[in-house]
Amino acid sequence: MTTTLPYNRQPTAIEESISFDPDPGPLPDAMQQDLPIQEFLHVLSYRFTNFGRVPDVFLSSNTFICYDPNDLNVRVSPDCYIAFGVDAAAIRARRLYLPWEAGKTPDFVLEVGSESTGRQDTVEKRAVYARIGIGEYWRFDPTGGDYHGDALAGDVLAGDEYRPLELTTEPDGVLKGYSPVLNLSLCWAAGRLIFYDPSTGTYVRNLGEESTAHETTRTALEVERAALEAERAARETERAAHEDTKARLRLLEERLSRQQPEE
Repeated sequence: MTTTLPYNRQPTAIEESISFDPDPGPLPDAMQQDLPIQEFLHVLSYRFTNFGRVPDVFLSSNTFICYDPNDLNVRVSPDCYIAFGVDAAAIRARRLYLPWEAGKTPDFVLEVGSESTGRQDTVEKRAVYARIGIGEYWRFDPTGGDYHGDALAGDVLAGDEYRPLELTTEPDGVLKGYSPVLNLSLCWAAGRLIFYDPSTGTYVRNLGEESTAHETTRTALEVERAALEAERAARETERAAHEDTKARLRLLEERLSRQQPEE
């Protein structure tokens, strides 16, 4: 059970001066990143936030974390991050993650590699995340290492420096690393980001598998309903046949009684 930290809403004098770059529209890199990000958000939304209904867990993607209370332009935008024990509604209403108001920095950050972000993820952002106190920092490279140098890498903060988390390679080629914060293993599987739950010994269903499972369940229920309807119809037919037989027997008995001679 987490304890929600108080949200210290303090007016920031320079807030109005923050300048955002004009929106250039969708970038080619988004096509390399969007599927792993969608998978991450789906799995963590289902597991930790009940799709936004848990008030003390904040999950976001490509939004700003400002880490200098004197200059909101000093900021970073992770591909994905999650914070536990915070006021999620207040942070979302603020439209910026301000650690001095939220009461803490996020607990976990994931960056997905792309052609233009590789060095930022492995060098620049890694240094920033360590400096501001992000407990775990993970990097996922869909290409297997062209952008990050590694297909998958995770760091845990030890003091003010990151220490690499151990990764293992399964016999089927899946690269796996355990996240203490999430109590899940992140996996690189043929370019896909998937999750493994060590408590159940099973992989967590991703977005497509969840949809397929839902459709399979719906189809199975439809088949079961059709079978029950057929069984009910068969019982009705049997009951009607039984009633018809009883009526014919009564009619036959009446005819036989009329043909008996009177004494």
